[in-house]
Amino acid sequence: MDKEIKKKLASNWFKLLQNIICDDIEKIENKKIKFKSKKWNRNKIKDEGGGEFRILKNGKIFEKVGVNFSEVYGKLSKEMIKKIPGANQNPNFWASGISVVMHMNNPYIPAIHFNTRFIYTSHGWFGGGMDVTPCIIDNKEKNLLHKELKKMCDRHNKKYYKKYKKWCDEYFYLPHRKETRGVGGIFFDYKKNNWEKDFKFVSDLGVTFQMLFNLIIKSKYKKKWTMKEKELQYIKRGRYAEFNLLYDRGTKFGLQTGGNVEGILMSLPPIAKWN
Repeated sequence: MDKEIKKKLASNWFKLLQNIICDDIEKIENKKIKFKSKKWNRNKIKDEGGGEFRILKNGKIFEKVGVNFSEVYGKLSKEMIKKIPGANQNPNFWASGISVVMHMNNPYIPAIHFNTRFIYTSHGWFGGGMDVTPCIIDNKEKNLLHKELKKMCDRHNKKYYKKYKKWCDEYFYLPHRKETRGVGGIFFDYKKNNWEKDFKFVSDLGVTFQMLFNLIIKSKYKKKWTMKEKELQYIKRGRYAEFNLLYDRGTKFGLQTGGNVEGILMSLPPIAKWN
């Protein structure tokens, strides 16, 4: 398949998924609050792509949720060429993806993160994943998450779940705290075995994420909580912010390739505390 067709198919899927997810979130909020949308360009002088990030704040269910779509291209800096596969042969790059971060009002509902992307230098690959960060551990919810992710992975390859779960546990880890960010999920990168099969896997993950966040939220949004539990949530959000600012690859890639700062930092919680 021609690489331009691959890029178009991947980009169109990420854009469609952005619309689907935002529509679901507004339905959960009973259409009483809407996303605010902002389109941006990577380079204001010449065409190097851009994207659209959508933010919803102060909902009844969602304290803050961001759904970001991007499609950018251009030439990598000398520093980035050393870090990105295939860039030493060709400094030109193309990247498209979707990123979603949900911070909830109710401390019983975990923060939920999802992203998938397709990047092309001298060759193309997929990356992404989803993970869940609760401040109040719920083993039933944790088991459901991993059961559904395993089921999804097994539809594509029986080896995926174990490999990508381990990758997630190792990736979403705060070495300075000696603790994981949450209860895990799956994470993968540099996925370039068979484009059609990889695209089906990435698409299936998007649909599974949509199903899981609806399931998790609808099972808990009516649960009563206290200010003491809200304080626990604020402390956990501090850990979330530490990871995203210190270690997250997507944050670093976005900032180092001229991405939109507001869109990149949408993952940060609205209020966080440190004790």
